[in-house]
Amino acid sequence: MSTRAWFTMLATASTAMFVVVFAPIATTSHAQRPAADAPPGEKAESYMPVVVEKSFEAILQEDAAAKDKFVQRQSALLAERYDLGNRPARVMMSAGRKPVQEGVRVKLPAGVTWDQLAAMSPDDIKQRNLFPAGFRPLPHTKHAAGGMVFPAAQIDAIRRAEERDLERFDIAFDLPEHLTPEFPPPIFLTTRPDLGDVSQGQVLTIRNYYALLKGKLTPVQIEGLRLLLTPFPQQQFNQTEDRKVRAPSLGVACLDCHTNGHTNAAFHENPDTRPQAARFRIDTVSLRGMHNQQIHGSKRSLRSVEDFTEFEQRTAYFDGDHVTAAKKGVNLPDRASQVVMMAQMQNIFDFPPAPKLDPFGRLIPSRATAEELKGQEVFFGKGRCAECHVPPFYLDDRMHDLKLERFYTPETINDQRNIADGPIKTFTLRGIKDSPPYHHDGRLLTLEDTVEFFNLVLGVKLASDEKQALVAFLRAL
Repeated sequence: MSTRAWFTMLATASTAMFVVVFAPIATTSHAQRPAADAPPGEKAESYMPVVVEKSFEAILQEDAAAKDKFVQRQSALLAERYDLGNRPARVMMSAGRKPVQEGVRVKLPAGVTWDQLAAMSPDDIKQRNLFPAGFRPLPHTKHAAGGMVFPAAQIDAIRRAEERDLERFDIAFDLPEHLTPEFPPPIFLTTRPDLGDVSQGQVLTIRNYYALLKGKLTPVQIEGLRLLLTPFPQQQFNQTEDRKVRAPSLGVACLDCHTNGHTNAAFHENPDTRPQAARFRIDTVSLRGMHNQQIHGSKRSLRSVEDFTEFEQRTAYFDGDHVTAAKKGVNLPDRASQVVMMAQMQNIFDFPPAPKLDPFGRLIPSRATAEELKGQEVFFGKGRCAECHVPPFYLDDRMHDLKLERFYTPETINDQRNIADGPIKTFTLRGIKDSPPYHHDGRLLTLEDTVEFFNLVLGVKLASDEKQALVAFLRAL
C-alpha cells in the first residue's frame, strides 16, 4: 500500500471511529450544533487534511499571489481597532533598552467615553454593540490556515546565524515592531543571579549557545538547551508539499518563539479548539519564571513543564493533530533522556530583577514612588487584581473564565468565529512590562489597554488616577 493511500485510510478510519463512538449522543454532537460554530460554507471538522491534491508549485503560486490580500485585510482590522503609533513611555526609558510603549491604544466606539462605558451594564453594552472591537478576540492574520508567524527580527537573526528560513510565503507578521518585546531579550538564570544578563546582546542559536553558556550551565542544562534550539518539523515548516516556506525546512525550534527563554511576540493558533474558525490566536508567552508555574498552556492546563514540552513536540506543532504529525515528521522526544533535560533548562530562566520589590513581592516603600504605592493599594484592593494574580509571582495556577460573551454577540471576523473564550489560565505579572502585547491572544497592546479591559470586564469602576497608578505599579513588578 502506498504512503498516500495509508494516510487516506487512517484519516477515514479515525473519522469513522469518531462518528461511531459518539453516535448515541448525536443530539449534542459537534455536527448538530448551531451553524454559528463555523462561518457559512465551512464544514465543522476535527481533523486537518492529510492528503494534499495540489503540487507544491501550485500551492506556492496560489498562496503567494493571495498574500497581499491577507496582509491588507489584517492591517485594516488593526487600524480600525487600535492606535498603532509609536509613543514610548519616558519614565521607563534607559540606555540601550527598548522603551516601553504607553497609552490606551484600543479605540472606543463613537460617542462614548471609558467612564461612560464602565458605568453601563454588560447587557446594555451588548445590546447597543458598544464593546470596543479591540477587546474582542484578535484573529490570526490568516485564520483559516493558522500556523506560526514570526516577526522580522527573529527571521533575520535565524537566517544570518543558521541559514534557516522562518519567513512564510503566504503571510507576514502583523504588529509594528515598537509594540513587540525587546529583541534580543536579556537572559537571567535562577542558578546564576550574580551574572545578570548572560546573553551578551545575542540571540541564542544552535551555533552560539555553547560558547555563550559553557561554564554557566550543567551538562544536563546544556543538553536541554541544545534540544530547545534544535529545529524539528512543524505544520508549516517541514518537507511536505503543503508547507509554507519556499525550501524544504528542518522545522522550528522551541526558542524560535521563546527567544532567549522569553518571547518575541510570534503567534500561532491554539491546538485545543475545533472547528478551525473557533480556534484562537496565541501570543507566545515568556518562559521566565517557569520554575514557579504549575499549569501550562492557555487552555490545556497541562500539569508539568515536561507534559507541556512533550505535547508541543508531538501534536501542538501540528495544530493538535497527531495524524498530520505522523505525516510531516513528528519528533517523539524520550521522556527520561530528552524531555526532562529540556525542562531542566526551561526551569532556570528567571524573571528580570525587580529592585523595588521585597521577598514577598510587595513594594519597598523607600524605593517606590507615591504613584506606584497607590497602584499597589488599588491592585490589592478596589481593582481586585490580586484575587488571581497572587504575589510574589503574581499568579494562582488556576484557570478563570471572564465570560466576555456577556458583552458582545459572536460573529465571524477575518474568518475567525469570535465565540466565548472560556477558561484561560492566569499568567504571571512578574516582569510584565517586558512582554507586550497582552492577554492570551495579544489583543491588548499596552498595560493601559489591559487596565481598561479589566476595569470594564470586572466592573470595578476605577477612577482615572487609580488606573494610572495601577499601570505604574505593574511596571515595577
